[in-house]
Amino acid sequence: MSTGLFKGVNAMGHIGWVRRKCRICARTLIIGRDMVYHCPKCSKDRDAFFCEADYKRLKGRCPFCGSELKLVI
Repeated sequence: MSTGLFKGVNAMGHIGWVRRKCRICARTLIIGRDMVYHCPKCSKDRDAFFCEADYKRLKGRCPFCGSELKLVI
């Protein structure tokens, strides 16, 4: 009989739940610790997340569709 607690990678506090990769430089970003930006249109199919340095380099625009990048809260 299980106790009902998740262990390992399925645990709610595991870092894999909030980890994303920057689409341009492949830097590992942690939501809540780093400034993470995403494109509302492209994040569904392309997983378009960007770091703060690339956000400044792109001037706040998505390189794929040209829409404005939003901060992930």
